[in-house]
Amino acid sequence: MSAVTEPKKNNTLIPILIIAGLFFIFGFVTWINGALIPFMKTINELTSAQSLLVASASYISFVVMALPSSYILKKVGYKKGMSLGLFLMGIGALVFIPAAEARTYWMFLAGIFIQGAGMTLLQTASNPYITILGPIESGAKRISIMGIANKVAGALGSLIFGALLLSGIDEINEKLKSVSDSEKMLLLNQMADSVVTPYILMAVVLFILGLLILKAPLPKVEPEPIAEHKDGETVKTSIFQFPHLWLGVLALFMYVGVEVIAGDTIIAYGISLGISAEDAKFFTSMTLMAMVGTYALGAVLIPKYLSQTLALKLSAVLGIILSLCVVFTTGFTSVLFVASLGIANALVWPAIWPLTLKGLGKFTETASALLIMAIAGGAVLPPLYGKLVDSNKATYIAEGMDEAMAIATASTKGYWILIPCYIIILYYAVSGHKLGLKNSGK
Repeated sequence: MSAVTEPKKNNTLIPILIIAGLFFIFGFVTWINGALIPFMKTINELTSAQSLLVASASYISFVVMALPSSYILKKVGYKKGMSLGLFLMGIGALVFIPAAEARTYWMFLAGIFIQGAGMTLLQTASNPYITILGPIESGAKRISIMGIANKVAGALGSLIFGALLLSGIDEINEKLKSVSDSEKMLLLNQMADSVVTPYILMAVVLFILGLLILKAPLPKVEPEPIAEHKDGETVKTSIFQFPHLWLGVLALFMYVGVEVIAGDTIIAYGISLGISAEDAKFFTSMTLMAMVGTYALGAVLIPKYLSQTLALKLSAVLGIILSLCVVFTTGFTSVLFVASLGIANALVWPAIWPLTLKGLGKFTETASALLIMAIAGGAVLPPLYGKLVDSNKATYIAEGMDEAMAIATASTKGYWILIPCYIIILYYAVSGHKLGLKNSGK
């Protein structure tokens, strides 16, 4: 169990609501990538793999910034660290203004990276905070509640930015095939300018929230200490003595990769199958709402009716089954199975965090930074999916397949990448989370 120093543990409602608000914020910012990917692909004339660098720029920041964020939090504390994270996200939003004016892809990616750096600081503080705000056995319950806030915000962000950025994109893509170079430049510049107003508003909101969080009543929390000695011998002296932690980092890396693939590729996937962008813009929200429903179940069932371990096992098995359904079906049915991956993914993050942080004591902050670094799975796996799609498309076209059919088939088969990821998560659920703990005195 955790120690909540002030106020008492039974007065944690306000802190939980505040942290849920932060999860809402970075959920909104993170999940607009589903709309940004096809938008960037059009205005910057990119391949599938290149367009998925939108996800990479966001998630690679977690590798770069996780350990520095842990250091910052030790120096300034949770509250100031969260405020700084919000300010950093606001700065990233402002970078979109010159990026749109120049229509320069690397500048867009820089803005996304800066926002990701701010989110890293927020995540490094909020995830361990909410995990140890109460008993570790119910950590998944609290994180499930955070997940509801995160994914509802993500669904709203996807819908709002889908409407703002993807409206009329099918017609524009058709026009671009036949217009002159000067007309193409004009169309693309006008389209790029559509991000300016939304990102100015986003920056203003983030700066205001950054100021407000400084006044937020957040109690100090501390993890339960672990025994430094047992029978006169030192038990745990290094983060490297916890194999279950490192396997948890690997499992979380795979999970974030499959979650981002399911949420961020589904719009582009629907378009590749011949579904209009006007309809496809709702697909990311379908994935996220599937997660919200499952989060709600988790909040009710864990830990009274369903252990964190069993929830993780069921999620991994369901992920494998649904992934097979994606690659062996076609059309809108296949899209529905991609969206259904939200059900399989929802309880993975809430279950991995408490299972991984269990028994870490004074190493909790460093372990949390390592888990945040695992979010880089969202930077690595989606571009691999994109490369699989591009490679398979080229092969199918070379074999004489019609281009539209080649794109659709390649996009579907790219989802094979999900299977090994869910297998690794299943291993962690079955036995990986227990490695080393039997000797830790817990």
